[in-house]
Amino acid sequence: MDFQLKPLGLVQAATEKADALVVLVPATGADGKDRIAALIAAARKAGDLGDKPGKQLVAYRPEGIAATRVVLSAVGQGDAVAVRSAVLAAVQALKGSAPKRMVILFAGPADAVGVSAAVSAAADASYVYTTTKSKPEPSTLRQCVVGIDKPATLKSAFDTAVALVHGVEFAKEWGNRPGNHCTPTQLAEAARSLTRLPRVKCEVLGPKEVAALGMGAFLAVAQGSAEPLRFVVLRYQGAAKGVAPQVLVGKGITFDTGGVSLKPAAEMDEMKFDMCGAASVLGVFRALGELQPAINVVGLIPACENMNDGRAIKPGDVVTSMSGQTIEILNTDAEGRLILCDALDYAKRFSPEAVIDIATLTGACVIALGGVRSGLFSTDDALAEALHAAGEASLDRCWRLPLDDEYAEGLKTQFADVANVAGRAGGAITAAKFLQRFTSEFPWAHLDIAGTAWKSGAAKGSTGRPVPLLVTYLLGRQGAAASPATASGKRARKTA
Repeated sequence: MDFQLKPLGLVQAATEKADALVVLVPATGADGKDRIAALIAAARKAGDLGDKPGKQLVAYRPEGIAATRVVLSAVGQGDAVAVRSAVLAAVQALKGSAPKRMVILFAGPADAVGVSAAVSAAADASYVYTTTKSKPEPSTLRQCVVGIDKPATLKSAFDTAVALVHGVEFAKEWGNRPGNHCTPTQLAEAARSLTRLPRVKCEVLGPKEVAALGMGAFLAVAQGSAEPLRFVVLRYQGAAKGVAPQVLVGKGITFDTGGVSLKPAAEMDEMKFDMCGAASVLGVFRALGELQPAINVVGLIPACENMNDGRAIKPGDVVTSMSGQTIEILNTDAEGRLILCDALDYAKRFSPEAVIDIATLTGACVIALGGVRSGLFSTDDALAEALHAAGEASLDRCWRLPLDDEYAEGLKTQFADVANVAGRAGGAITAAKFLQRFTSEFPWAHLDIAGTAWKSGAAKGSTGRPVPLLVTYLLGRQGAAASPATASGKRARKTA
C-alpha cells in the first residue's frame, strides 16, 4: 500500500476526494463551523458517537464532503492504543465497500506515537495473504493518506512507521507461507533478496560448512529431514566497522513435526509458524535497509525442518554443540533450543554489543502470557529495560521473567553436560536457562514469541511481531554502540 503524509485540516479534508474519510475524533470534539466539525457536533448531540476508542459512525455521501463515505471514529484522549483501536475498527467497517483510497484525518492534535499507530493499524487491518491462492483477492486499498494540520514535525515518525509496515509485512509473508513454500533453502533466498537494499549483505552456509564449524546440535535436528539445512548470516553496516554490532538470532524451524516426540495432529499445520523468529529477523533487515540508521546489525538464522525419518534423533541421544558442551536430548520436540545454542555460540565472533534471540520456543510461555506480551529473559538489566521500553513505545509489548539459578536444576543429567528439557514446571524459564549456558561472553536477551508470533482460529496468520519492538530498540542504539574492545570486555550481569 502507498502511504502519504499530507497537510490537511478539517476544512481542506472536506474537499479531499477519497473512497473513505476516517476522522479520528478526540473526546474534546472538533472546533470550527466547517462541514466535518458540524457533522461531528450533530453526531455527538444525537448520541450517535461516544468517546470510547473504537466507537464509530459511518455516513454515506454527507452533504458538503467530497469523500464517498465518512467514518467518525472516537479516539478518547488520543493515546496510541486508542488511535490504533479507532483505525482498526474503521477499516473493518469499510471492508464491505472495498475502498481504494482512504484518508485518515486527525481532527485533534497529533503526535509521533499517534501517527505511527494509525499507519500500523491501517496496514494490519488491510493486510491479505495471497501467495498460494489460485485466484488471489488482494486488499482493494491501494493508498492511505494521513492528514495532519501541520505535518512537518512528524515526517520522521511517519517515515519510520511506513518502513516498519514494510518490515512487518515481509515477516508476515514468510511466516504465513506453508512449509513446502518456505523450505530452509527458500528462506535463505528470501534473506538474499534483501541485499538489493543499501548496506545489507548476506552469506548462506550449507550442511558441509555447518559441520566444519562443529554445530552438532543444529546438525542433529536437521538430520531427519530431506530438506538440507541453511545457516544465514545477514549484515547491515550503517556505522563504522569498529562499532560493535547488535546480533539478532532468529529460530528458523520451517516446519516442526516434533520429531520422534511427535506433536498431536490437531493444529499441527500451525507449526509452519515455527520459523517466525527467523521471519522477524528478515523483517527487521527489510526495515533497516529502508531507514538506514547509523548502527551495525548482524542477523543469524539457523534454518531447518524437524522431521521424523530413520535418521532422526531419538530421545536419549547425546550430541555435541559448537561450544563443546554435550546435550542429552530427552525430547525431540524441544529442538529450537538445539539450533539456537549453536547460533548463539557463533555470535561470539562478532564481539557484539548485545545478542538477542527470537524464537517461538515454548507452549509454556503461551500459558504464562497468552498472546498479549512476548516473554523476555535477559542476563543484563540495561538490555532488558531497553527492550521493555521499546515494546511499550511500539505497542509490541513484552514482559520480563526470571532467570534464577534454581530453575536450571531440572536440566541436570548423568549422561551429558546438560539435558534439553527440565519437565513441565516453568517450561519457558528452563528453556531460557538452557540457552543462557551459551551466552556467558556477551549481554544477552531472549524473546519467547510463541504466543505473539501468530494468531489461531478465524484470524489465523502471522502477526509480524516482534519486528516493531526490535526496530524501535535498534533505532534507540544509534550513537550508543560500543567499540569491539569495549563490547568484548563486557560481562553479562546475571540477574534473577
